[in-house]
Amino acid sequence: MDTLTALAGQIAQLDAVDPAQLERMRHEALTAPAPWKAEYSAYQSGGWWTTSLMNASGDAVDVTIGDCTARPTDLLAQMPATAALLTELGLNYMWVRLARLEANAFLWEHRDYDELDQVERHRLHIPLHTNTSAFLVTGGTKVHMTGGRIWRLTPTYAHGVCNLLGPDRIHLIADVYADDAYRLLARRPTLHSGSAEPLPPAGPAVIAERLQAARGMAGLGYTDAAERMLLRLFYTYALPEGAVYDLIAELHTSLGNEEAATRWTSAKRRLLALTA
Repeated sequence: MDTLTALAGQIAQLDAVDPAQLERMRHEALTAPAPWKAEYSAYQSGGWWTTSLMNASGDAVDVTIGDCTARPTDLLAQMPATAALLTELGLNYMWVRLARLEANAFLWEHRDYDELDQVERHRLHIPLHTNTSAFLVTGGTKVHMTGGRIWRLTPTYAHGVCNLLGPDRIHLIADVYADDAYRLLARRPTLHSGSAEPLPPAGPAVIAERLQAARGMAGLGYTDAAERMLLRLFYTYALPEGAVYDLIAELHTSLGNEEAATRWTSAKRRLLALTA
């Protein structure tokens, strides 16, 4: 099995979206009075905002997802083109959000869905406003989710997202339950080589150099910056799962701060949904 075929189980393109409708949806996402809310702070650098279009309560500021029978929020009522597409797809929605990632913002390496009941569900992305410096990393490969299509992400695989230069990346994200409508939509998943780029491996010399640089930063009092520098290695190199968290724990151990080392080891287990 080649790399793209294997990776298509983690992230893939599904059906196309009508360009005129997509442009109307993009305009709505950029102009609607969305009550953006920061959530899941442990997962991000700051700069990641969401607002709900369908959820359990009908309140757009309710953005902590969970199993439910989703209903439209007050925000979706002001976005007719977006509402029309969601209706046309005919899916069984668990939750639908807009997600905005600012320039120089990151969602750190993590897994999703571990806290939810074990029923089959899938995550769909529709890019509405993006740029080529915004990409997702999974399986040691960076993928720019181009506009014009519905993408499926399997978030039980470790992944992270970044927007290096901007402008803001705005996606519609729909978590849906598996049913016949979903299976029809997902009948021909594809991933083109132009969308995916394998990251280079990080050899021992690179890791040692970056760890030494982080020690120097921490020694000058810039510990948060040192941690973020190591976290960002996930978006530059193909690393073993959780390696950036291990490096931060190693950094703190070398500085004699076992409490911080233990905290980052625990963060690794929590963010990657590890049981041991």
